[in-house]
Formats: sequence, structure tokens, C-alpha cells
Amino acid sequence: MTRTEGGRRARIKEGQERAEERRVLLEGLVQTRTLIAQAYSGFNTARDPDLIESYVFEINALQSRYSYLLRRVKELDGAAQRLGAASTIG
Repeated sequence: MTRTEGGRRARIKEGQERAEERRVLLEGLVQTRTLIAQAYSGFNTARDPDLIESYVFEINALQSRYSYLLRRVKELDGAAQRLGAASTIG
């Protein structure tokens, strides 16, 4: 196997791993969106102050998770674009 073939295989494997991570992150985004909608539904029907407060904390935590997942997807997409640009140069 030549160095070029080995490098090409490594890039393919890295691309596959990145694609799998992106798929898992996108799945997490969908699940988190569903959980946020459920938490808002519970918040909108709650009457007890303690329960309302718990929904506020839950919604904030889920929104933080959603922001993290979205940021990771964007980072992966940016890295993939940089990698693609570098492979067309070299």
C-alpha cells in the first residue's frame, strides 16, 4: 500500500466516523426538541408553583443541551468543509 492509498483510507474512515457522529447528534437534536415541547406543555398546564419551577429548570437544561448539540453539528460541518478543501489542494 502506498502512502497515498493509506492517507486516502484514513480520510475515508475519518469521514465515516464524522458522518456517524453527525447522525447521532442530529438524532439527539430531534429528541431534545421533542422533550422541550413536552416540557413546555407541562409548564403550560401546571398550577403548583414548585411544579412550574421544575419545568422552568427542565426547559433551561434542555435548551442548553440543544445549543450544545447544534454547536457540535456546526463544528463537524465546518471541519468537514475544511477537510474537503484541503484534500482538493493536496
